[in-house]
Amino acid sequence: MKLDSSISAVVTGGASGLGQASAEALAAAGVKVAIFDINEAKGTEVAKAIGGLFCKVDINNEQSVIDGFAKARAAHGQERVLVHCAMTSRRGKTLAWDKEAGKLKRLSTEDYIAGVQGVLVASYRLASLSAEGMATLPELEDGERGCITLTASVAAQDGQIGQVIYASAKAGVNGLVLPMARDLSDLGIRVNSIMPGIFATPLMLGATPKVLESLSASVPFPKRLGKPEEFGSLALELARNTYFNGQCIRLDGAIRMAPR
Repeated sequence: MKLDSSISAVVTGGASGLGQASAEALAAAGVKVAIFDINEAKGTEVAKAIGGLFCKVDINNEQSVIDGFAKARAAHGQERVLVHCAMTSRRGKTLAWDKEAGKLKRLSTEDYIAGVQGVLVASYRLASLSAEGMATLPELEDGERGCITLTASVAAQDGQIGQVIYASAKAGVNGLVLPMARDLSDLGIRVNSIMPGIFATPLMLGATPKVLESLSASVPFPKRLGKPEEFGSLALELARNTYFNGQCIRLDGAIRMAPR
């Protein structure tokens, strides 16, 4: 796909971290970018900086997402690119020792459902609603109409202790990719996912210097945390390169996560 001002994109979680980097990369290529996020102040700031549009969207609320797409499409036209980075989740071990009760406590089904809703269900929601709009677009070269990039995680393959919700939900995101790419192939809509390793996002940078140093040392090469702009660069290439389809790609400096 040739990226220029004739192309519109939606980036979820675009107010910070991997989403912000993706929005910045697409905007730098000339694409009209709409940011979906719940952080109105930061999202508006980032959108203004890149000449884009901010839409306050709760990815766990279907009507909020539908309204966000309507606002973005009214301003920029139907998006051909979706980069979905936003998520909500919970953590905890399947069984963990409860000191107060003096016994093992099971991670609740309700917690599990909430995590799956915020990661896997939200990914399907954003991807399918975006695809529904992309399907109305005229074809580009090779019959392409659009490109959807989901965000999984290396945890999808290397889930650690305490990540039973997150890891299985992110594995589910990868599980969406091939069947959805096949579902949408006749319409010229591509679907891929990126599995980032340990990245220097605002959340991660809240850790202590000692923890950050240890995490950096655990990466084979380069021995540092990933830079959000490296994620943005890959998201940009996935949109540009039409032969990327049905792929789940690790972006992790060759790290393989230990059990804890």
